[in-house]
Amino acid sequence: MARKKITIIGAGNVGATAAHWAAVKELGDIVLVDVVEGIPQGKALDLLEAGPIELYDSKIIGTNSYEPTADSDVVIITAGIARKPGMSRDDLQKTNANIVKNVAEQAVKYSPRAVFIVVSNPLDVMAYVAYKVTGLPRNQVVGMAGILDTGRYRTFIAAELGISVEDIQALVLGGHGDDMVPLVSYTTISGIPLRHFLPPERIEALVQRTRDGGIEIVNYLKTGSAYYAPSAAAIQMAEAILLDKKRLLPCSAYLDGEFGMRDVFIGVPVVLGENGIERIIEVPLSDDERRALEQSAEHVRANIAKLEL
Repeated sequence: MARKKITIIGAGNVGATAAHWAAVKELGDIVLVDVVEGIPQGKALDLLEAGPIELYDSKIIGTNSYEPTADSDVVIITAGIARKPGMSRDDLQKTNANIVKNVAEQAVKYSPRAVFIVVSNPLDVMAYVAYKVTGLPRNQVVGMAGILDTGRYRTFIAAELGISVEDIQALVLGGHGDDMVPLVSYTTISGIPLRHFLPPERIEALVQRTRDGGIEIVNYLKTGSAYYAPSAAAIQMAEAILLDKKRLLPCSAYLDGEFGMRDVFIGVPVVLGENGIERIIEVPLSDDERRALEQSAEHVRANIAKLEL
């Protein structure tokens, strides 16, 4: 059986770390692409040389062109500029839209059957750009946001309660930004509702810290943004697709009537398998949650409207 093939576009911190997670999990052979000569080649060779030490056999190559990416099963787009202190995700929009448009057009030429996972910010808008320029069916383009946001939310709950992250189940929906929607009503610890453990004001503080999770790290780093957790989240999605795991995960998906919305990418629960997004799960929402999700979608729509697609 032929090995799976993963293309990662952008050999910066997120892309290179995603390649590392994918190699360690032996998900397939990896092609690392970047416009800067030498960077993807050097990082790929370094990762390849770690194989005998960490005992993985993934082949890893770096390239500045798209021919070596041909027939990829998954394409992960991390290319773009990173946030700096004082920048919102939306500030990145114009620059990153041009980058994502260019790389998606190139990649789809060589891998029209691949599932595209978009990581570049502002996430939901960049996923929309990739969807429009590739012309792929909507199941083949998915944005990474909800897994990262949910990971942060679960981290903060675990720290607050002194309970293992493994036992915390949660969903964060909506746009990947200040108006993301952590669903408190679906947050449980081994099936026990979070509200059993914490009063409303402590839950709200954890929700707010989740919304601020990205900028908290940007403010520490000063010259860059998070990359360990974002790349791990992207590879969790790639693993679900490559191994046809049918994972139910919060991801940014193109809606066509689901949750009463159309023509927008927004974080919702989806089933991820070999065909990409195999189902969108419409969960009942409280009035407040639905309002918050609609407000989040309006923010994404307003940003999409600024683009010339």
